[in-house]
Amino acid sequence: MKDSLPPDQKLAALGSLLRGYGSGLLAFSGGVDSSFLLKAMQMADMKVLAVTAVSETMPRQDRDAAVSFAGALGSEHLVIHTNELQNESFARNSADRCFHCKDELFGRLKAIAAERNIPAVFDGSNHDDLSDYRPGKKAAKDHGIISPLAECGMTKEDIRLLSRQLGLQTWDKPSSPCLSSRFPYGTRITSEALARVGRAEDSIRALGIRVLRVRDHGETARIEVKEEDMPVLLAPENRKRIVEGLRALGYRFVALDLEGYRSGSLNRMLQDRIS
Repeated sequence: MKDSLPPDQKLAALGSLLRGYGSGLLAFSGGVDSSFLLKAMQMADMKVLAVTAVSETMPRQDRDAAVSFAGALGSEHLVIHTNELQNESFARNSADRCFHCKDELFGRLKAIAAERNIPAVFDGSNHDDLSDYRPGKKAAKDHGIISPLAECGMTKEDIRLLSRQLGLQTWDKPSSPCLSSRFPYGTRITSEALARVGRAEDSIRALGIRVLRVRDHGETARIEVKEEDMPVLLAPENRKRIVEGLRALGYRFVALDLEGYRSGSLNRMLQDRIS
């Protein structure tokens, strides 16, 4: 099993795989996985075009981080704008929402690659993603997108370890899915709702909280942070500031989820609904 190999062997296998392509276009979000893959593609002496898709669903700081990271590596970098909210299949926020987002994205990337005679399009999906509920995987398959990290059995833990060894500042970067993931499936996604939840998270992030989600339940904002960060939010002056700030955004109720931050909680709600 490739995923059981030591990280250094996986890195060697990744380099061999990438060198076989020579050049490629990378779907570059600026997160841990795509940042590591961009560096690995450079190490393999590939000619790389990194493309970042920006829309209302992308947290503001993620765009800035992607531009900064690509610039620091000296990579050719293109920022494009997508309009998934104009797609009713995405906006209605059914359980396959991510498919429609990725379908538009990968279609755009394949067109750019064709215009520039780039033979392959890559994404940063890793081995762990294969076991998670990710409708975007079907879109990747439909468009022939290559996922070299997954192919080489690289887990998120491997990628963070190797990123740290390579001196990449993204090695401990928290995951940052699109803002649409803050809404329960079936809740319509609008520009106004995305902007509101984005501002809500910015206000809490200003307290020094790195890992958080504000889950939007209509009139209620449910805040997820790590257990060790809960005392920061519950400090009287911060609690008052958070409540007043989120009420000013239109939330009537502000709740702290005592279970704490956990990745994939949105999908757990879906599983609970099915079971």
